[in-house]
Amino acid sequence: MTNGFPDKCRLQPSFWSALEATGLSPVAVLRQARLPLTLHLDTRRFLSTAQLFALWTAMSELAADPDYWLRFVEATEAVGHQPMFVAACYASDFREALGRVARFKQFTMPERIAVEERGSEVQISKHWFHAAEAEPDLSVDISFAFMLSLGRRGTGRRLAPLRLELTRSGTPTAGQEAFFGCPIVFESKRDTLVLKASDLDHPFPGSNAELIEIITPALEAAFGRLQPRSSFSEQVKALLKRSLASGRPDVAAVARDLGTSERTLQRRITDEGSSFRALVQQARRELGQTLLSDPSADVAEVACLLGFQDTTSFYRAFRSWEGVTPQAWRSSNSATPSR
Repeated sequence: MTNGFPDKCRLQPSFWSALEATGLSPVAVLRQARLPLTLHLDTRRFLSTAQLFALWTAMSELAADPDYWLRFVEATEAVGHQPMFVAACYASDFREALGRVARFKQFTMPERIAVEERGSEVQISKHWFHAAEAEPDLSVDISFAFMLSLGRRGTGRRLAPLRLELTRSGTPTAGQEAFFGCPIVFESKRDTLVLKASDLDHPFPGSNAELIEIITPALEAAFGRLQPRSSFSEQVKALLKRSLASGRPDVAAVARDLGTSERTLQRRITDEGSSFRALVQQARRELGQTLLSDPSADVAEVACLLGFQDTTSFYRAFRSWEGVTPQAWRSSNSATPSR
Protein backbone atom coordinates (compact mmCIF):
# COMPACT_ATOMS: atom_id res chain seq x y z
CA MET A 1 0.00 0.00 0.00
CA THR A 2 1.28 3.49 -0.87
CA ASN A 3 0.04 6.76 0.66
CA GLY A 4 -2.86 4.79 2.12
CA PHE A 5 -4.23 3.83 -1.31
CA PRO A 6 -4.57 0.07 -1.98
CA ASP A 7 -3.61 -1.12 -5.43
CA LYS A 8 -7.20 -1.61 -6.59
CA CYS A 9 -8.76 -0.29 -9.78
CA ARG A 10 -12.44 -0.61 -10.66
CA LEU A 11 -14.05 -0.19 -14.07
CA GLN A 12 -17.69 0.80 -14.43
CA PRO A 13 -20.10 -0.92 -16.87
CA SER A 14 -20.00 2.17 -19.12
CA PHE A 15 -16.33 1.43 -19.85
CA TRP A 16 -17.17 -1.93 -21.40
CA SER A 17 -20.15 -0.49 -23.27
CA ALA A 18 -17.95 2.20 -24.81
CA LEU A 19 -15.32 -0.40 -25.71
CA GLU A 20 -17.87 -2.48 -27.59
CA ALA A 21 -19.24 0.65 -29.28
CA THR A 22 -15.80 1.29 -30.80
CA GLY A 23 -15.84 -2.15 -32.40
CA LEU A 24 -13.48 -3.92 -30.01
CA SER A 25 -14.53 -7.16 -28.34
CA PRO A 26 -14.06 -7.13 -24.54
CA VAL A 27 -13.07 -10.80 -24.67
CA ALA A 28 -10.44 -10.14 -27.35
CA VAL A 29 -9.02 -7.21 -25.40
CA LEU A 30 -8.91 -9.22 -22.17
CA ARG A 31 -7.16 -12.08 -23.92
CA GLN A 32 -4.61 -9.70 -25.42
CA ALA A 33 -4.01 -8.27 -21.95
CA ARG A 34 -3.74 -11.79 -20.45
CA LEU A 35 -6.62 -11.09 -18.05
CA PRO A 36 -9.64 -13.27 -17.11
CA LEU A 37 -11.97 -13.44 -20.10
CA THR A 38 -15.09 -12.88 -17.99
CA LEU A 39 -13.78 -9.78 -16.24
CA HIS A 40 -16.19 -7.48 -18.10
CA LEU A 41 -19.16 -9.41 -16.69
CA ASP A 42 -18.28 -8.71 -13.07
CA THR A 43 -18.89 -5.10 -12.03
CA ARG A 44 -17.36 -5.72 -8.59
CA ARG A 45 -14.01 -7.12 -9.74
CA PHE A 46 -10.85 -5.16 -8.92
CA LEU A 47 -7.73 -4.90 -11.07
CA SER A 48 -4.23 -3.93 -10.05
CA THR A 49 -2.58 -0.90 -11.64
CA ALA A 50 -0.40 -3.22 -13.72
CA GLN A 51 -3.48 -5.09 -14.97
CA LEU A 52 -5.28 -1.86 -15.82
CA PHE A 53 -2.25 -0.61 -17.76
CA ALA A 54 -2.14 -3.96 -19.58
CA LEU A 55 -5.79 -3.46 -20.54
CA TRP A 56 -5.13 0.00 -22.02
CA THR A 57 -2.10 -1.35 -23.89
CA ALA A 58 -4.12 -4.22 -25.32
CA MET A 59 -6.79 -1.79 -26.54
CA SER A 60 -4.14 0.24 -28.36
CA GLU A 61 -2.60 -2.83 -29.93
CA LEU A 62 -5.89 -4.21 -31.21
CA ALA A 63 -7.22 -0.86 -32.41
CA ALA A 64 -4.01 -0.04 -34.30
CA ASP A 65 -5.21 3.55 -34.60
CA PRO A 66 -3.28 6.52 -33.12
CA ASP A 67 -6.59 8.34 -32.61
CA TYR A 68 -8.46 5.44 -31.05
CA TRP A 69 -8.67 7.51 -27.86
CA LEU A 70 -10.98 9.92 -29.70
CA ARG A 71 -13.20 7.07 -30.89
CA PHE A 72 -13.45 5.89 -27.30
CA VAL A 73 -14.38 9.36 -26.04
CA GLU A 74 -17.03 9.73 -28.74
CA ALA A 75 -18.39 6.25 -27.95
CA THR A 76 -18.67 7.20 -24.29
CA GLU A 77 -20.70 10.26 -25.26
CA ALA A 78 -23.05 7.92 -27.13
CA VAL A 79 -23.46 5.13 -24.55
CA GLY A 80 -23.34 7.26 -21.42
CA HIS A 81 -20.62 8.60 -19.13
CA GLN A 82 -19.51 7.15 -15.82
CA PRO A 83 -21.65 8.34 -12.88
CA MET A 84 -18.90 10.54 -11.46
CA PHE A 85 -18.59 12.47 -14.74
CA VAL A 86 -22.33 13.08 -14.85
CA ALA A 87 -22.35 14.20 -11.22
CA ALA A 88 -19.49 16.63 -11.86
CA CYS A 89 -21.52 18.27 -14.64
CA TYR A 90 -23.88 19.61 -11.93
CA ALA A 91 -21.08 21.45 -10.09
CA SER A 92 -21.18 25.24 -9.79
CA ASP A 93 -18.17 25.85 -12.04
CA PHE A 94 -15.27 24.10 -13.81
CA ARG A 95 -13.02 24.34 -10.74
CA GLU A 96 -15.52 22.57 -8.50
CA ALA A 97 -16.20 19.98 -11.21
CA LEU A 98 -12.51 19.04 -11.44
CA GLY A 99 -12.36 18.79 -7.67
CA ARG A 100 -15.29 16.41 -7.65
CA VAL A 101 -13.73 14.20 -10.32
CA ALA A 102 -10.52 14.04 -8.28
CA ARG A 103 -12.55 13.12 -5.20
CA PHE A 104 -14.55 10.38 -6.87
CA LYS A 105 -11.41 8.93 -8.48
CA GLN A 106 -10.14 7.88 -5.08
CA PHE A 107 -13.03 5.41 -4.83
CA THR A 108 -12.12 3.61 -8.06
CA MET A 109 -8.41 4.16 -8.75
CA PRO A 110 -5.14 4.46 -6.77
CA GLU A 111 -4.53 7.67 -8.69
CA ARG A 112 -4.23 11.31 -7.74
CA ILE A 113 -5.36 14.12 -10.02
CA ALA A 114 -3.40 17.27 -9.23
CA VAL A 115 -4.84 20.65 -10.17
CA GLU A 116 -2.15 23.30 -9.63
CA GLU A 117 -2.74 26.99 -10.25
CA ARG A 118 0.36 28.92 -11.22
CA GLY A 119 -0.41 32.52 -12.05
CA SER A 120 -2.57 32.63 -15.15
CA GLU A 121 -2.18 28.89 -15.76
CA VAL A 122 -3.72 25.77 -14.29
CA GLN A 123 -1.72 22.58 -14.71
CA ILE A 124 -3.58 19.27 -14.47
CA SER A 125 -1.50 16.14 -14.04
CA LYS A 126 -1.94 12.59 -12.74
CA HIS A 127 0.03 10.37 -10.41
CA TRP A 128 -0.39 6.60 -10.01
CA PHE A 129 0.73 5.43 -6.57
CA HIS A 130 1.55 1.85 -7.59
CA ALA A 131 2.75 2.27 -11.19
CA ALA A 132 5.93 0.41 -12.05
CA GLU A 133 5.94 1.85 -15.56
CA ALA A 134 4.64 4.88 -17.43
CA GLU A 135 0.89 5.25 -17.86
CA PRO A 136 -0.12 4.04 -21.35
CA ASP A 137 -0.54 6.82 -23.91
CA LEU A 138 -4.15 5.81 -24.56
CA SER A 139 -5.06 6.27 -20.90
CA VAL A 140 -3.36 9.67 -20.79
CA ASP A 141 -5.14 10.97 -23.88
CA ILE A 142 -8.56 9.71 -22.79
CA SER A 143 -8.16 11.17 -19.28
CA PHE A 144 -7.25 14.65 -20.51
CA ALA A 145 -9.95 14.51 -23.18
CA PHE A 146 -12.59 13.72 -20.56
CA MET A 147 -11.42 16.57 -18.33
CA LEU A 148 -11.60 19.02 -21.21
CA SER A 149 -14.98 17.60 -22.27
CA LEU A 150 -16.24 18.16 -18.74
CA GLY A 151 -15.35 21.84 -18.94
CA ARG A 152 -16.84 22.25 -22.40
CA ARG A 153 -20.07 20.48 -21.52
CA GLY A 154 -20.50 22.26 -18.21
CA THR A 155 -19.76 25.77 -19.42
CA GLY A 156 -21.28 25.44 -22.87
CA ARG A 157 -18.06 26.93 -24.31
CA ARG A 158 -15.47 25.31 -26.54
CA LEU A 159 -12.62 25.85 -24.10
CA ALA A 160 -9.15 25.60 -25.59
CA PRO A 161 -6.14 24.59 -23.46
CA LEU A 162 -2.99 26.69 -23.49
CA ARG A 163 -1.00 23.56 -24.31
CA LEU A 164 -0.81 19.81 -23.84
CA GLU A 165 2.51 18.46 -22.54
CA LEU A 166 3.27 14.78 -23.17
CA THR A 167 6.22 12.69 -22.05
CA ARG A 168 6.17 10.56 -25.19
CA SER A 169 8.04 11.43 -28.38
CA GLY A 170 6.35 11.96 -31.71
CA THR A 171 4.18 14.48 -33.52
CA PRO A 172 0.54 15.49 -33.00
CA THR A 173 -2.12 13.28 -34.59
CA ALA A 174 -4.96 14.77 -36.58
CA GLY A 175 -7.33 13.89 -33.75
CA GLN A 176 -5.20 15.61 -31.10
CA GLU A 177 -4.96 18.79 -33.11
CA ALA A 178 -8.69 18.88 -33.85
CA PHE A 179 -9.90 17.98 -30.34
CA PHE A 180 -7.52 19.90 -28.09
CA GLY A 181 -6.93 22.82 -30.45
CA CYS A 182 -3.69 23.89 -28.78
CA PRO A 183 0.11 23.46 -29.08
CA ILE A 184 1.22 19.95 -28.14
CA VAL A 185 4.69 19.63 -26.63
CA PHE A 186 6.36 16.21 -26.72
CA GLU A 187 9.19 14.77 -24.59
CA SER A 188 8.04 16.82 -21.60
CA LYS A 189 8.91 15.97 -18.00
CA ARG A 190 5.36 14.91 -17.20
CA ASP A 191 1.98 14.53 -18.88
CA THR A 192 0.12 17.76 -18.21
CA LEU A 193 -2.96 19.52 -19.52
CA VAL A 194 -2.47 23.29 -19.15
CA LEU A 195 -5.56 25.51 -19.04
CA LYS A 196 -6.21 29.19 -18.51
CA ALA A 197 -6.86 29.83 -14.82
CA SER A 198 -9.78 32.05 -15.78
CA ASP A 199 -11.48 29.11 -17.54
CA LEU A 200 -11.96 27.37 -14.20
CA ASP A 201 -14.13 30.25 -13.01
CA HIS A 202 -16.67 29.84 -15.82
CA PRO A 203 -20.01 28.84 -14.21
CA PHE A 204 -21.92 25.74 -15.16
CA PRO A 205 -25.43 26.92 -16.16
CA GLY A 206 -26.81 23.49 -15.32
CA SER A 207 -25.49 23.59 -11.76
CA ASN A 208 -27.73 21.96 -9.17
CA ALA A 209 -26.37 22.12 -5.63
CA GLU A 210 -29.33 20.26 -4.14
CA LEU A 211 -28.91 17.37 -6.57
CA ILE A 212 -25.16 17.23 -5.88
CA GLU A 213 -25.83 16.88 -2.16
CA ILE A 214 -28.23 14.02 -2.81
CA ILE A 215 -26.21 11.99 -5.31
CA THR A 216 -22.71 12.39 -3.89
CA PRO A 217 -23.17 9.99 -0.92
CA ALA A 218 -25.03 7.54 -3.15
CA LEU A 219 -22.23 7.55 -5.72
CA GLU A 220 -19.58 6.98 -3.12
CA ALA A 221 -21.49 3.99 -1.76
CA ALA A 222 -22.38 2.59 -5.18
CA PHE A 223 -18.78 2.02 -6.22
CA GLY A 224 -18.59 -0.94 -3.85
CA ARG A 225 -21.87 -2.64 -4.67
CA LEU A 226 -23.34 -4.90 -7.29
CA GLN A 227 -25.22 -2.82 -9.83
CA PRO A 228 -29.00 -3.28 -9.55
CA ARG A 229 -30.57 -5.29 -12.32
CA SER A 230 -34.09 -5.75 -13.64
CA SER A 231 -34.95 -8.70 -11.40
CA PHE A 232 -33.61 -10.82 -8.56
CA SER A 233 -33.03 -13.68 -10.99
CA GLU A 234 -30.88 -11.41 -13.16
CA GLN A 235 -28.76 -10.55 -10.13
CA VAL A 236 -28.31 -14.24 -9.43
CA LYS A 237 -27.30 -14.91 -13.03
CA ALA A 238 -24.74 -12.10 -12.92
CA LEU A 239 -23.08 -13.73 -9.93
CA LEU A 240 -23.27 -17.17 -11.52
CA LYS A 241 -21.48 -15.98 -14.65
CA ARG A 242 -18.68 -14.66 -12.46
CA SER A 243 -18.28 -17.93 -10.56
CA LEU A 244 -18.78 -20.56 -13.28
CA ALA A 245 -15.09 -20.94 -14.10
CA SER A 246 -14.24 -21.77 -10.49
CA GLY A 247 -16.39 -24.91 -10.54
CA ARG A 248 -19.93 -25.95 -9.70
CA PRO A 249 -21.94 -22.86 -8.65
CA ASP A 250 -22.87 -22.98 -4.98
CA VAL A 251 -26.26 -21.78 -3.70
CA ALA A 252 -24.80 -20.78 -0.35
CA ALA A 253 -22.09 -18.64 -1.97
CA VAL A 254 -24.58 -16.82 -4.20
CA ALA A 255 -26.91 -16.20 -1.27
CA ARG A 256 -24.03 -14.85 0.79
CA ASP A 257 -22.97 -12.47 -2.00
CA LEU A 258 -26.52 -11.15 -2.25
CA GLY A 259 -26.82 -10.74 1.51
CA THR A 260 -29.68 -13.20 1.93
CA SER A 261 -30.33 -16.75 3.15
CA GLU A 262 -30.43 -19.82 0.90
CA ARG A 263 -34.10 -20.30 1.70
CA THR A 264 -34.99 -16.71 0.80
CA LEU A 265 -32.93 -16.90 -2.38
CA GLN A 266 -34.72 -20.05 -3.51
CA ARG A 267 -38.13 -18.57 -2.64
CA ARG A 268 -37.51 -15.33 -4.55
CA ILE A 269 -36.30 -17.21 -7.61
CA THR A 270 -39.41 -19.43 -7.46
CA ASP A 271 -41.63 -16.35 -7.14
CA GLU A 272 -40.16 -15.13 -10.42
CA GLY A 273 -41.03 -18.42 -12.10
CA SER A 274 -37.60 -20.02 -12.22
CA SER A 275 -35.22 -22.23 -10.22
CA PHE A 276 -31.57 -22.08 -9.24
CA ARG A 277 -30.75 -24.97 -11.56
CA ALA A 278 -32.50 -23.25 -14.47
CA LEU A 279 -30.59 -20.02 -13.81
CA VAL A 280 -27.30 -21.92 -13.83
CA GLN A 281 -28.16 -23.31 -17.27
CA GLN A 282 -29.23 -19.88 -18.52
CA ALA A 283 -26.04 -18.32 -17.20
CA ARG A 284 -23.94 -21.00 -18.92
CA ARG A 285 -25.84 -20.60 -22.17
CA GLU A 286 -25.65 -16.78 -22.23
CA LEU A 287 -21.99 -16.69 -21.21
CA GLY A 288 -21.18 -19.42 -23.73
CA GLN A 289 -22.76 -17.38 -26.52
CA THR A 290 -20.81 -14.29 -25.45
CA LEU A 291 -17.49 -16.12 -25.42
CA LEU A 292 -18.08 -18.02 -28.67
CA SER A 293 -18.97 -14.77 -30.44
CA ASP A 294 -15.26 -13.99 -30.34
CA PRO A 295 -13.75 -15.94 -33.28
CA SER A 296 -10.38 -16.23 -31.52
CA ALA A 297 -11.78 -17.97 -28.42
CA ASP A 298 -10.78 -21.63 -28.22
CA VAL A 299 -13.73 -23.98 -27.70
CA ALA A 300 -11.88 -25.96 -25.03
CA GLU A 301 -11.11 -22.71 -23.22
CA VAL A 302 -14.78 -21.71 -23.34
CA ALA A 303 -15.79 -25.09 -21.92
CA CYS A 304 -13.39 -24.58 -19.03
CA LEU A 305 -14.64 -21.06 -18.33
CA LEU A 306 -18.21 -22.36 -18.21
CA GLY A 307 -17.25 -24.90 -15.56
CA PHE A 308 -17.46 -28.07 -17.66
CA GLN A 309 -15.12 -30.94 -16.82
CA ASP A 310 -14.34 -31.66 -20.48
CA THR A 311 -15.25 -30.54 -24.00
CA THR A 312 -17.47 -33.58 -24.55
CA SER A 313 -19.81 -32.47 -21.75
CA PHE A 314 -19.81 -28.94 -23.17
CA TYR A 315 -20.67 -30.17 -26.69
CA ARG A 316 -23.53 -32.25 -25.32
CA ALA A 317 -24.95 -29.34 -23.31
CA PHE A 318 -24.53 -26.84 -26.14
CA ARG A 319 -26.36 -29.06 -28.62
CA SER A 320 -29.25 -29.34 -26.16
CA TRP A 321 -29.38 -25.50 -25.94
CA GLU A 322 -28.92 -24.53 -29.57
CA GLY A 323 -29.47 -27.72 -31.58
CA VAL A 324 -26.05 -27.37 -33.23
CA THR A 325 -22.39 -27.73 -32.28
CA PRO A 326 -20.43 -24.77 -30.89
CA GLN A 327 -18.52 -24.46 -34.20
CA ALA A 328 -21.72 -24.43 -36.25
CA TRP A 329 -23.28 -21.82 -33.95
CA ARG A 330 -20.13 -19.69 -34.15
CA SER A 331 -20.05 -19.74 -37.94
CA SER A 332 -23.53 -18.23 -37.95
CA ASN A 333 -23.17 -15.82 -35.04
CA SER A 334 -19.54 -14.72 -34.72
CA ALA A 335 -18.93 -11.00 -34.59
CA THR A 336 -16.74 -9.45 -37.24
CA PRO A 337 -13.15 -9.48 -35.97
CA SER A 338 -12.01 -6.14 -34.61
CA ARG A 339 -9.47 -4.09 -36.48
